[in-house]
Amino acid sequence: MIINKNKFLTIIFIFLNLCFVSAQEEEIQSNQTQQSNKSLYRELDFLQLRGTHVVDGVVGTSMILGDYPDSELDVFFRLGYKYHILSNLNVNLSFNKYNIALSDTINEGFMSFDLNLEYLISPYNELSPFIFGGYGYNASSSFEETHTKVQFGLGLEYMVMDKLGIKLYGDYNYVLSNEMEGLIMPDNDESILRVGLGLNFYFGGNKRKEQILKNIETVINSNLIE
Repeated sequence: MIINKNKFLTIIFIFLNLCFVSAQEEEIQSNQTQQSNKSLYRELDFLQLRGTHVVDGVVGTSMILGDYPDSELDVFFRLGYKYHILSNLNVNLSFNKYNIALSDTINEGFMSFDLNLEYLISPYNELSPFIFGGYGYNASSSFEETHTKVQFGLGLEYMVMDKLGIKLYGDYNYVLSNEMEGLIMPDNDESILRVGLGLNFYFGGNKRKEQILKNIETVINSNLIE
């Protein structure tokens, strides 16, 4: 049987094209598997180094930027809890106790309850910058004065060992009131600067670890079958 040259070339072209498409699909699938594995292993690194839950304690200093020019630094404490929705994102709630000092005239105690979203820039590394922001409720120690506020800040965390991190951070708090010091000036809401040094105690994440290990095993077995 004599095969027409054009038909022969067409068959060869179709065959090569099918081989090329098949090879491309395998490469894409391989890349997707590698990316999936990489993501899973990075999540394991995070859970090994840190964890899904965090209790933190901070001591530092605070200062009000308000209607008086003679504001001074004073003491600041914080206790908080964080839950990591993702490796690099957590939601946290904290209780903050601080004083406002104005020269020798005023030294009053205040507290705030802050709800923040926090983003870790390098959650898989020992050293990670982070940024955060949210909404808070501010009150005097006797609850005679209460104010709402918004806050944002940034900091740096270093993991001295697995599950234990030390952090340095600062936050800016914009109080939606102008009466914190007892002096009312309608066009001047109060702002508070706080700087703190503290510890993060991580725990939890075992269930997430088990699920990740199952997913990795599934991917490996799937590749062996292929």
